[in-house]
Amino acid sequence: MRRLFPVTEETAAQAPAGGARTSGRGPEGEASPPVGAAAVVDREWSLAELAAAYAYPEPSPGAPRPWLRANMVSSLDGAAQHEGRSQPISSATDMRIFGTLRALADVVVVGAETVRQEGYRPARVRDEFAAARAAAGQTPVPAIAIVTASVELDFTLPLFTSPLVPTLVLTGAAAAPDRIAAAERAGAQVVIAGEGMGVEPARAVQVLAGLGHTRLLTEGGPRLLGQLIAADVLDELCLTVSPTLTAGNAQRIAGGPSVAVPHRFELASLLEQDGFLFGRYCRT
Repeated sequence: MRRLFPVTEETAAQAPAGGARTSGRGPEGEASPPVGAAAVVDREWSLAELAAAYAYPEPSPGAPRPWLRANMVSSLDGAAQHEGRSQPISSATDMRIFGTLRALADVVVVGAETVRQEGYRPARVRDEFAAARAAAGQTPVPAIAIVTASVELDFTLPLFTSPLVPTLVLTGAAAAPDRIAAAERAGAQVVIAGEGMGVEPARAVQVLAGLGHTRLLTEGGPRLLGQLIAADVLDELCLTVSPTLTAGNAQRIAGGPSVAVPHRFELASLLEQDGFLFGRYCRT
C-alpha cells in the first residue's frame, strides 16, 4: 500500500514513512524518504498503522462531540454495488480497512435494506484491537444500529440471536408497537430517534452519543447515506474507488433528494493498493 497524499504533519506522522511522497516524519520520528517515484515503497501496512491513519479525532474536554464517518465503495463509473451487493467491487485491502474502521467505532449505523441485501452479521472480536478498545473504554465490539421505520426485520438473524453486544434498532415514535415489542423480545435495544414513522438523522446522532457512542460509523446503504448528507450530520467520508466498471443502473453511494448547495469536504489522506484508491474526506 502506498500513501499518496498525507495532508498535514500530523497525518504524516501517524502513518509509516514508507510510501510517503511528501516530506514529513514517520511514526517513530524518522525522516520520510525524499519526494519522487523512486522513494515510493509499496508494502502491506500493519493493522496498527491503518488504525493510526484512520484514528478518530481526539475528543474535546467535557462532553465529547460525536463524529460520524461513512465508509463506502464505488466503481469507476459510480456504482455503489453490483447485482445488489458491494462485495464484487471490493478487494482484500478494502476489507482490511473495513475491519479496521469497525474496530475503531463505538457503533455501526446501517439501513435495514442493507442489512437484508448484504446479509449483515454481528461485529466480531478482533484480537489485534482488543487492548486498544479496552483502553478507550469501548465494548469488545461495536454495536450494530439498524435504521428502520417499519421495524420489519428478521429477528432470527445472527444480529439478534448471537451478538456480543445488543443490536440497536433506531426507529420513530410512530413505529408499530407490536414490531417494537418483537424487537425487544429478540433482545434488541429499541432507540426512538424521530417523532414520526422514520428516523431523524440529527436526532439519531445525538441519541447515540447520549448512549456513549461518539465514534460513529455508517456503512450505508445509499438511501441512508443520502439522508445523513441532506441533514448535514456527516463529518467524514472514507471512500474506496474501485478500478472496475459495471455499467447498469446500480445506485451511487448516496441517494435521495439533492442538497440545495453541495457540501464541500477536504481530502485528508489518500492511499493506493493494486489500483484501488482509499480516500478520507472531512468536512471543511
